[in-house]
Amino acid sequence: MYGFGFGEERSIRFKVAENLKALTALLIIAWLFKGPLKLEAYNDYMVYVIIALIFSFELLSVGKWFGVTVSGIVFALAKAAFWTSVFLFFGKWLGLSETFTGKNAAITAGTMFAYAVVLAIAGLLLAKFDERHIEWKVDKKAYEFSGASFGEVKLKGTGKAYPVKFGRKPVGWVIDGDLTVDAETPIGKVTRKLLSPVAIWTSDKIVGEKTSPDPGFVKRANELINPDRLYRNKEGTSAVDLGIVKVYKGNDFEYVKLPFIEVRKTPAGEEVKVGPIHVHEGNSGSVPTDMLTIKELTNGFQLTRVGNRLTVQTEEYTIEASGSRVTYRSGNETLSLGETVSLRSGDISVTVGRGRAKLRIEDVVISARDGMVRIRVGGKTHTIESREACDLVLRKAKEMVEEQGVEMVEGLGIDREKLNARVRELIDELMRYLG
Repeated sequence: MYGFGFGEERSIRFKVAENLKALTALLIIAWLFKGPLKLEAYNDYMVYVIIALIFSFELLSVGKWFGVTVSGIVFALAKAAFWTSVFLFFGKWLGLSETFTGKNAAITAGTMFAYAVVLAIAGLLLAKFDERHIEWKVDKKAYEFSGASFGEVKLKGTGKAYPVKFGRKPVGWVIDGDLTVDAETPIGKVTRKLLSPVAIWTSDKIVGEKTSPDPGFVKRANELINPDRLYRNKEGTSAVDLGIVKVYKGNDFEYVKLPFIEVRKTPAGEEVKVGPIHVHEGNSGSVPTDMLTIKELTNGFQLTRVGNRLTVQTEEYTIEASGSRVTYRSGNETLSLGETVSLRSGDISVTVGRGRAKLRIEDVVISARDGMVRIRVGGKTHTIESREACDLVLRKAKEMVEEQGVEMVEGLGIDREKLNARVRELIDELMRYLG
């Protein structure tokens, strides 16, 4: 892989740390069975080696995400002290000697836990100092780019790709070139010509051979890549993907991913992962394994895909699709398609699905369900008990949503006059049932 293969993350130092973790696990197992293995004479030596290995692999793992920082080193010491306290706490029932459990013991579970807490507090305080040293940065290396495919999302065009890093960790690319993005949605294909520079947050290999970089472009891209500038807008942020920092908020769905932390919320439940600890309520479904964001750095276009959800944001509209469910927003107009379809704009709303429908426009409200239709016009209410009339309202309401939806997607907006005329026609038809 050319330049973007998590090479630094898989450096010799981190490989040694992984090997030391494995060695520590094997040594703990050997210590547990020290009796059958006739190693009881080496009990204390084995415990000292286990503790030394814990501190060694934690310190060697510093900088895997953001690079070596003062707070990173302190947090590593805090983690090592915590794991040591856990080992000593449970070890006292499994054969620890008085060297670690007696009154005069220098290293005990309680002592190491206290160190872990104090070091964690110190790390949090130092993290503020380290923040200024951690930034998103566009690398000066350049690679050939000739398009990329991400399933239903395709990026076409040619140009140069520059790696983006957060601390030490590669998190994406910035492309300089002529690009067009195609995205399949339930309401059709979205095609957009993108203006350079374009940021792509993905771990996929999308580049070719090395090529000559443009120092001027790198300087400009670094000025634009600041996350505050990228994702700050008047209406707030619904999707952020900065490689290792991922936030997505859509209809009845939230997904947040930070190093060692994942949160997923759906109407069916909530799941939180903190390292190896999982806490869930209900059944939130599987946590997305991938997330993709394509964004113009100088304009308002942003495409984000997380799991089977796709969001496309432009200056004129937003599309959010999840399976066969799709929501289209433009200004104060909203169109939703799926098992239930709806159309909303100010004092206008039409909703139909699951055997019921409701229309509201100006002073008219029509609702239909379970073979009954209620009409309120000008302060007067009429009730019709008729399955045929109910089916008529359901059919006409769906036709209105589909008809106006086509015009919305084409950029024409809702035709209030035409919709009002269709509602009046429906009222005239329903009045026949009042006889």
